[in-house]
Order: sequence, then C-alpha cells, then structure tokens
Amino acid sequence: MRQSDSAATPAPHVADSPATGGGSRPFGVHFRMAGWKALIVIAVLPATLLVTQLGLYLLAALVESGDPFAPELTPLKLLAANVSTGLTALLALALAGWFAKVPWRVVFSAPRSFDHRRLVTYFLGSVVIVGLAMGVVGLTAPEQVGWTGLSITGTTAGLLTVMLLSTPMQTVGEEIMFRGVLLPAAGSWFRSAKPAFLTGLTLSSVMFALLHGSSDPLLFAYYLFFSVCTAVMGLLTRGLEAAIAFHAANNLMMTTLNAVLSGGGAVAVERSEGSTGGLALLLPAAGSLAVLVMVGVRERSRRRS
Repeated sequence: MRQSDSAATPAPHVADSPATGGGSRPFGVHFRMAGWKALIVIAVLPATLLVTQLGLYLLAALVESGDPFAPELTPLKLLAANVSTGLTALLALALAGWFAKVPWRVVFSAPRSFDHRRLVTYFLGSVVIVGLAMGVVGLTAPEQVGWTGLSITGTTAGLLTVMLLSTPMQTVGEEIMFRGVLLPAAGSWFRSAKPAFLTGLTLSSVMFALLHGSSDPLLFAYYLFFSVCTAVMGLLTRGLEAAIAFHAANNLMMTTLNAVLSGGGAVAVERSEGSTGGLALLLPAAGSLAVLVMVGVRERSRRRS
C-alpha cells in the first residue's frame, strides 16, 4: 500500500474550489485564475526576479568593490541570486493565493498532501544519477565546464557556505515560481487539461530558459529540456517533491564541483554563444532524462502496489 498517498486525505479546497476545475485537471494546471490575472502573474514574477537580483547584485558589488556584471560568481553574488529567487517565490505564492483563491499548500501538491518521503527518496536517487553524469564530465571534458584543478581557498569556503545555506531556497523558489505558479497561470486560458498543460509547459519552460541569461543555443536548449523534465515530474507525481529534489541535487552538486575545481577563485559563469557544448551539456541532459525515468518507474510501481 502507498502509505503516503493512502494516509493523505484529499484536500477539500482542491476538489471543491471553482478555481480548480472540480479536481478534474492534473497537477500543474489543477488551479485556475482569470485570464487578466494570469497575464499579471506572467509579467510580474519575471520582472520582480530581475529587479530584485539586479539590486542585490549591485549591493554585493558595492560590498566587494567589484563589477556586478562580471561573469565571475562570488559568494555574495551567489547569495544575491539565491535570495532574489526566494523572495520572488514568496510573491508567487501570494499571487496564487490571491488570484486563484487557493491555499499556498496547493502550489506544492494536489489533491494529496505534501510527501516528505518522496522528497528524500528522489533527492537521494538524483544525487546518484547527477553524480554519475558529472563524474563522466570530469573525466572526459573538464575544460568545457572550466574545471582547472582542485583548490580550497577562502573564496571556495565562502561559496560552499553560501551554497549550503541558500541553494535549497533557490531551488525550491524556482520550482514554486516556474512549475508551481507560472505553469498553472498560463494554463488558465484553457478549460481542457491537455492544451492547458502544454501551453503552461511551453511558456514556463521558455521563461525559465530566458531568465537564465544564455545566448548560446545549446545551453538555452538544455535549460528548456531541464524545465520540461521537472514539469513532467510534477505531472507524474501530482506535486513538486520530485522536481524540488532533482533541482536541489543538481544545483548543490554542480555548485560544489564548480567551487572546488575552479582553481580557488570565483566561479566563472560563461553563457555566451559557443561557451559550452558537447559532453558538458549532453551528459547533464541525459542525467535529467534518467531522473525523469526513475520518477516515472517509481510512481507507476506505487500505483500498482
């Protein structure tokens, strides 16, 4: 028996609220809002993220006496990026509650309750898969990701500390914003579930890729693929646990490797055209697909038990 699903009582506010389509729509488009409200959400959240991040970047540069637009990621700039995402996610939750008239819990899972066992299980599985993919990158194409050599300095320690303290907030924030709120907002323009989900999936994934600021077509495609995988995880599991777990495992491992293998300095963040490619993108993309397959297989097993 699926203990987490059987123990979780379906939330009345999901099944009964007009904003949810009577519980007939799958997770990701399970709540709706008026079309003009959806436009506000789609416009306000990215703008808030950009403005907040720019302001915190400027503050970080003032403290560090550096260039806020330099491609190097310092500890304070990493903190600025993560905090700006967390703050925007809080706004996303508020807008979802205000416009769709649903409790904030519905953004995370519906109609079931949030499942911490899923979160832990998928995090551990993602760590293994992402670790294997990154290990192969390190063995075959370290120069493509700027891994110049192992070194631990004060900057390295600062990056790792900030990462441990704030990256979980950043990954949860991005899942709330893009998969938990923007996707349903865009899907609100359609009553039928399939066009609603496909529209929300397309818009939220494109926005996710755009806001990562890459002009390289291959890197842009990777961000699109990453977003699609996490959105489908939400559809399969009826919640954000798997997407959050995978996103957190990916970012924590990537940031750790980038910090300790960058020669002891700030992490170089290069997203211009031609900056990366080949195995440096193919293997992480394969890892994303492998995690999605893992989630699909396990969810099917849970339904059969």
